[in-house]
Amino acid sequence: RGTVLSKGEVSVGTVEHALAALYGMQVDNCLIEVDAPEVPILDGSAIQYVNEIERVGVIEQAADRDYYIVKSKIEVKDEETGASVVLVPDDKFVVTSLIAFDSDILDSQFATLDNLEDFKEEIAASRTFVFVREIEPLLENNLIKGGDMDNAIVIYERQITQERFDQLADKLNVAHQDATRLGYIQHKDLVFPNEPARHKLLDIIGDMALIGKPLRGRVIATCPGHTINTKLARQIRKDIKQNEVQAPLYDPNVAPLMDINRIKELLPHRYPFLLVEKIIEISSNHIVGVKNVSFNEPFFQGHFPHEPVMPGVLLVESMAQVGGLLVLNSVEDPEHYSTYFMKIDAVKFRQKVVPGDTLVFHLKFITELRRGIAYMKGYAFVGEKLVCEAEFMAQIIKNK
Repeated sequence: RGTVLSKGEVSVGTVEHALAALYGMQVDNCLIEVDAPEVPILDGSAIQYVNEIERVGVIEQAADRDYYIVKSKIEVKDEETGASVVLVPDDKFVVTSLIAFDSDILDSQFATLDNLEDFKEEIAASRTFVFVREIEPLLENNLIKGGDMDNAIVIYERQITQERFDQLADKLNVAHQDATRLGYIQHKDLVFPNEPARHKLLDIIGDMALIGKPLRGRVIATCPGHTINTKLARQIRKDIKQNEVQAPLYDPNVAPLMDINRIKELLPHRYPFLLVEKIIEISSNHIVGVKNVSFNEPFFQGHFPHEPVMPGVLLVESMAQVGGLLVLNSVEDPEHYSTYFMKIDAVKFRQKVVPGDTLVFHLKFITELRRGIAYMKGYAFVGEKLVCEAEFMAQIIKNK
């Protein structure tokens, strides 16, 4: 009924509402200190965490947000319960939650969040919910100690005897009520007509925060719960650990930020040694470049006549040229500067590159540019496969 984080003998429970508030408010770095076995339930939603985040404010960091981009369908299922969570590509983060219960009071509902900017107004105040039939076993298992009629929606949908209903009321320290009246019996009115579905959506967001990166994709959850939510989060987390960086998105239909003519204005290289053809993405600390590998490349005549393979040294040179454009992007009037590479380390070749491949390079600064010296990490991809990686140190010098 909640998400528990643990390391060794230490664990902390009910983390999902706080994590959902951080994710929904787009806070990437935050230290939370907890001196109890669980995070406070507060009013059963995330709104108090959101209000406190707004009260203290946030600090924008000098770094690009590192997204996990969903590029193909990912699905996890629970065959026993029928629950499923599906991730599909999208250009932003979208969540849809569909719930269904064997209950006349709470049957089927759905909720959708199309824009994370609407998290506070549309989702954050949605409270957790529980059926009366679930309360006894929860109490017997020493759970919901902090639960009351103010921080949960209590759903009474199957009539029990007045005596048993009164006993439950005594355990919860609430007034006795008529056992023949079915429905919602919480003190506060529903915040939204579909508040339970919205709270399930809130839980999904909190559990997706466990990935460690913001998602760019569409989540469609049917009968979700923390078990299946965290199963998906683990699967993505495993993929992140196995792949230090994702292959950049490359849409050949989108106009480049730098075409070959602009690149020729910035780099001194010419045929047959200009090995980057366009730049499709650039920021203050990263760059993405593209090279199409043709059989007409002059080096294929000798490397090798009957099995053409792009030389590894030229893969590194291609990355170096893209990195040079990143360094030049950090100065005014870049046409008056040149970049010279001083050191190349940790070079790894993982797969051969052949005619017909499209190379996509991703380079980023490892440290800030200081005294004209840049340290960069570079990756080369063909499709989703990493083919080469290396670390570079370069110096930028003004031309005479």
